[in-house]
Amino acid sequence: MNTRTRVLTGTALAVALGAGTFGAVSASATPAPVQAAAKKDDDRNFTTSTHLTVDAATRAAQAALHAAEKENQKVTVAVVDRNGNTIVTLRGDGAGPQSYESAQRKAFTAVSWNAPTSVLAGRLAQTPNLKDIPGTLFLAGGSPVQAKGAPVAGIGVAGAPSGDLDEKFAKAGADALGDK
Repeated sequence: MNTRTRVLTGTALAVALGAGTFGAVSASATPAPVQAAAKKDDDRNFTTSTHLTVDAATRAAQAALHAAEKENQKVTVAVVDRNGNTIVTLRGDGAGPQSYESAQRKAFTAVSWNAPTSVLAGRLAQTPNLKDIPGTLFLAGGSPVQAKGAPVAGIGVAGAPSGDLDEKFAKAGADALGDK
């Protein structure tokens, strides 16, 4: 093969490959208006939710624990997110071993129903099987945390001699955050 033939063959091959690559890219590229429409449709498939930060959860737990300590109560405080996952748990000095799980379950119950657990405990008379829902505890001591009226977290306190005290301390934690 002479030089001229090799150059022509190489050029033809390069043009063919270039055209093929350009065609493949052009065929797979979606026009801009279709991409914008697809993004708009995707937005309908998702929601935005508010979550309590670790710092805010810690502040709330510390406020609840401090309220209990001011009254010489030995408690555990748990803060859970909107899905019931524990963000932070603080076990106060001298709190009983049962208080850890109880605080978490009260927090979970409060956020699940967006209501204080003392109110929910009253509902057991009409619907006693509520207590059978896994992870819940229908005893006073849980308080929901709201943002714009929607539940974003729950605070549970356990270990004081009465549920009323536990709930008072949980509410102090929620109040430390305020309703945004």
